[in-house]
Amino acid sequence: VLKPGGRFFCLEFSRVENPLLGPLYDLYSFNVIPPMGELVAQNRDAYQYLVESIRKHPPQQELKRLMIQSGFTSVQYENLSMGIVAIHSGFKSVD
Repeated sequence: VLKPGGRFFCLEFSRVENPLLGPLYDLYSFNVIPPMGELVAQNRDAYQYLVESIRKHPPQQELKRLMIQSGFTSVQYENLSMGIVAIHSGFKSVD
């Protein structure tokens, strides 16, 4: 629940926008993260799900568009670690 005029922040895994780094990060994500999850947490499936769910999350521009469409104003995002994660923010409309 966000009061009118309140500021929303969302920190999520996102899409690497660099066309050279993107495929390398995908290779790492699918071939390193799940086995690491099995080794560290004895739960490969949870980490496989994590990698797959990241790919289903809307890319940065699409999430920004959805926020604006939902009535948020001053919507922006900042990529961190070359887009591996992104912080989206916006203000809930007052009306």
